[in-house]
Amino acid sequence: MPAVSIIIPVYNVKPYLEGCVKSVLTQSFQDFEVVLINDGATDGSEKICDQFVACDSRLHVVHKINGGLSSARNAGLDWMFQNSGSEWLFFLDADDAIH
Repeated sequence: MPAVSIIIPVYNVKPYLEGCVKSVLTQSFQDFEVVLINDGATDGSEKICDQFVACDSRLHVVHKINGGLSSARNAGLDWMFQNSGSEWLFFLDADDAIH
């Protein structure tokens, strides 16, 4: 089980999403999982989520209808509590990156 679950809400962030996810994947710390919450994106972000998930088993995606940022974060928490044994949680906005 990973030490950290990173929850990334995704809603119409196509220009930023790839950079955000890659910034997580290239960290020296690798004991994590990423939960991408597609909150009803309509700009192709949802397809980017699916492409990342197909390439790395540490990534997961939840597709849901749009409910806003808090709803997306709560969906990530629900997924984490049902599917993960992570001890730590980190929220990352899809238009941000980890340096």
